[in-house]
Amino acid sequence: MTAETQPPVVLFVDDEPSILSSLRRLVRPQGYRVLIAPGGAPALEILSQEPVDVVVSDMRMPEMDGAAFLEQVRERWPLVGRILLTGYADVQATVAAVNRGQIQRHIAKPWDDRELLMAIDDALSRRRLEVENRALLQLTKSQNAELQTLNNELSQRVRARTKELEQVNGMLEKSFDQLKDNFLLSIQVFSGLLELREGGLAGYSRQVADLARRTARRMNLGPRLEEDLHIAGLLHEIGKISFPDTLLRKPVSLMNAEELAHYRRHTLDGEAALLPLGQLQQVARLVRMQHERIDGKGFPDGLIGDAIPLGAQILSAVSDFHAAQTGRMAEQRFTPAQALSLVRGGARTRYEPEVVEALELALTDEPLDVPTDRAISPQDVVPGMVLARDLLTPKGTLLLAAGHVFDARLVRQIREFAGREGVRLSLYIRRTEDGAPSSAPLSPPASSAASPQATAAPPRPAPQGASHG
Repeated sequence: MTAETQPPVVLFVDDEPSILSSLRRLVRPQGYRVLIAPGGAPALEILSQEPVDVVVSDMRMPEMDGAAFLEQVRERWPLVGRILLTGYADVQATVAAVNRGQIQRHIAKPWDDRELLMAIDDALSRRRLEVENRALLQLTKSQNAELQTLNNELSQRVRARTKELEQVNGMLEKSFDQLKDNFLLSIQVFSGLLELREGGLAGYSRQVADLARRTARRMNLGPRLEEDLHIAGLLHEIGKISFPDTLLRKPVSLMNAEELAHYRRHTLDGEAALLPLGQLQQVARLVRMQHERIDGKGFPDGLIGDAIPLGAQILSAVSDFHAAQTGRMAEQRFTPAQALSLVRGGARTRYEPEVVEALELALTDEPLDVPTDRAISPQDVVPGMVLARDLLTPKGTLLLAAGHVFDARLVRQIREFAGREGVRLSLYIRRTEDGAPSSAPLSPPASSAASPQATAAPPRPAPQGASHG
């Protein structure tokens, strides 16, 4: 028989054999397994050796009375049911048994058979419930412990997964930054294509882009518009790429009607070229509006006043300032002071006065992208160093952008090129806080535009021939 199918065990304790016999006969039909003991000490010995469900003890016994016996039963076997048989005169003793042994029932002698059987049955039911409750409590504790373990494991997995996601996000952010850098580098390379045309002025677009961004910063227009203006400055003449060389070199003041009509389309052509690029929608808008005037006399749309965004007015003022100095407006090349005076004269007709004021302040600023790093020779470049300034051809075309991280292949090519061609190269490397040239973990070049031929001396002075603006 299993533990679940074994009959209940009832222990009767009394110093009178006749009473023990009567009790045995009473419960035998119930199917209980019956144990008997003549006193408290023998009963405790039985309990230490046999599984017992209920104890029925007499109160008056020599050596150890029922109260003392049941007290020990409660302390050592708390799940065993406890019933006390008492005489009518044992009131005080019964109270002591209730307090000390915490008996569950007391029955007076002579007992009623039915009452005693019901008391034993109730005690067995109580014990069964307590055993089940303890088993459930133990199961709950065990399950709670397992759940806590699972929660800890889950927390560890979540932390590990979070760390993995953070690493992936970091890699994605780094990749996005590299992609953005390559995109901007491509724009700079593209903006230099026009300057390769005969009569082009090396670095002109970058000068416009830098001053436009500084002017926007002076007006606190935010980093997004600063970046858009920088790109618009690089690309503001991209619509002129289809111009014939004769028109490209001719100042606006010398153009005939047909040439002027062709010239006035360059803003529309520039916008059309940029519109397919989703990231350059605002830039395309600025390129289109670069020749609008707040008095409504500009082109191509004749916009008036606030209809012309401040960004477009900044691009207009800055490009006019540089165009006046490079012969794009007239045959005469203006000095920087004369060009600034020309821009001041356009306040309230071409652009808002606040734009002119911001441009003047921006001219007193240091250029945003000019670092203070010192130049080193190709022999001193090592993998991991970071280029601090753009590397240009003698004509000013961008070949390697600032921020490029040198790898072993490019270092070798630069050294071989300098030695083979006899070219004196100056490479500007970022410095760390301690003044030493900085190094960064090796990574792919920022652009494929770099090559052995891409390393060249700083740009030569601009050609003196006038170019068109």
